[in-house]
Amino acid sequence: MKELWLLRHAKSDRNIDVSDIKRPLKKHGKRDAQNIGAWLKMQHLFPDVLLSSSAKRAIDTARIVHQELGVANLVIQEDARLYATDIEQLKAVLASCSESAKQVLLVGHNPELENLLIHLVGNAALPDAEKLLPTSALARLSWKGAWADLHKDCAQLQSIIYAKSLLNE
Repeated sequence: MKELWLLRHAKSDRNIDVSDIKRPLKKHGKRDAQNIGAWLKMQHLFPDVLLSSSAKRAIDTARIVHQELGVANLVIQEDARLYATDIEQLKAVLASCSESAKQVLLVGHNPELENLLIHLVGNAALPDAEKLLPTSALARLSWKGAWADLHKDCAQLQSIIYAKSLLNE
């Protein structure tokens, strides 16, 4: 079994006058990213590969989660193809992962991550929510197969974790 963890970047600051790709995280976005990273560590969930969009808010989210995980040999792989993309491009990036990787954490954006989630697990398997992946939400998917074989309805949704719900745990 393989697992794909889709993490939408933490809340960014839209009030700063910079281009979209350079938007930084808000203070509570940084805290939410820390909470997700700490939750992953508490659950003993350590990715073999950590992929991130090159957008500042995504790479900063990945760095915070990486720091919380405390895995020295885990390198963040920044990939510009994960910014302003589509399902096929996301699948192409994932197809480049080594088959020895059992868990891949991908930090990216909406609507791309929600579209990939729907594509891989199907609408029927998803919770009824206005927004499946708000900022700092983590969807865990599993399936049998190769990274290059991701296709429609191939995966099972294990869970969606919301950073805001972790404050109550």
